[in-house]
Amino acid sequence: MIEDKNPQRTSIENLGEFGLIDYITQDVELSQQSTSKGIGDDAAVIDHTTSTVITTDMLVEGIHFDLSYVPLKHLGYKAVMVNLSDVYAMNAVPTQITVSIAMSNRFPVEAVEELYNGIKLACKIYNVDLIGGDTTASQSGLIISITAIGEQKAEDIVYRSGAADNDLLVVSGDLGAAYLGLQILEREKAVYKANPNNQPDVEAYSYLLERQLKPEARKDIPKLLQELEVKPTSMIDLSDGLSSEVIHLCKNSNIGMKLYEEKLPLDPTVIAACEEFNLDSTTIALSGGEDYELLFTVKQEDFPKIKANPSLSIIGHAVPKNEGIHLITRSGEQIPIKAMGWNSFQE
Repeated sequence: MIEDKNPQRTSIENLGEFGLIDYITQDVELSQQSTSKGIGDDAAVIDHTTSTVITTDMLVEGIHFDLSYVPLKHLGYKAVMVNLSDVYAMNAVPTQITVSIAMSNRFPVEAVEELYNGIKLACKIYNVDLIGGDTTASQSGLIISITAIGEQKAEDIVYRSGAADNDLLVVSGDLGAAYLGLQILEREKAVYKANPNNQPDVEAYSYLLERQLKPEARKDIPKLLQELEVKPTSMIDLSDGLSSEVIHLCKNSNIGMKLYEEKLPLDPTVIAACEEFNLDSTTIALSGGEDYELLFTVKQEDFPKIKANPSLSIIGHAVPKNEGIHLITRSGEQIPIKAMGWNSFQE
């Protein structure tokens, strides 16, 4: 579906592993004071004066992405976002990443360069240093593993385990758009397979596609909360779907939760696409993954500080564990929430 804009093909064998590493890292610049040594030695050296936060995510071709409609530059950018989102969910600031990739011989040097262009762009925009990684061969397509490193004062790190009874449940942004973007891409792929001459017209879905192909980690939310003088009692990022993440928070904090259907933030394009696909928008908001918004709890006393903020929606409140985890529908019915989000081990 996506045309090859760079038809030149240079075999990776021509450069070799070390030549490839030199080629793709030749213009890497460092901006973090805590980076003592970046690429070029046996290991990088980081000098954090506060607590260090570390997270790793792996993306596998055919499981997490489809290169028939995902441009490599977008994929590189998104792979970084997936990791930075986890750092922000700890209320920390990302400072460095390492990138390891495995690829089959169908990928030329130019393809690797495009992938790294997306990675480098993400590093530049989010002020993160690329300090190392690895490259190797693969017999099963493309695999990307990124480790993100961040820092924060120990007392300011937020875990999943701090929520208490009566805390308010808050989410940033809106829900479900990334999942619908994926549905549109899959639909257009099927149309293209049936008729390769058919050019997709997806302009009306630009917001949904952007949320799927080029998500942005919410670096603005921890900063906003600091300005509002609000420290979350617990926090998690929305990668696997709202229902799954609510359950994670409740399990770790040993609480129950009431989530209100009428409070779920939905973009108008999400509502329109749900009607077009004959999907229930509440189900999509609960189960659709890859929104990379931040879901967190705050104390009731912080309600006045956040109630009118356009970036935040209060969608529920914590209850004692024995009351369970429920969605309160618009009609007032209580429905138990089950984890229906993304699971890479499902068929």
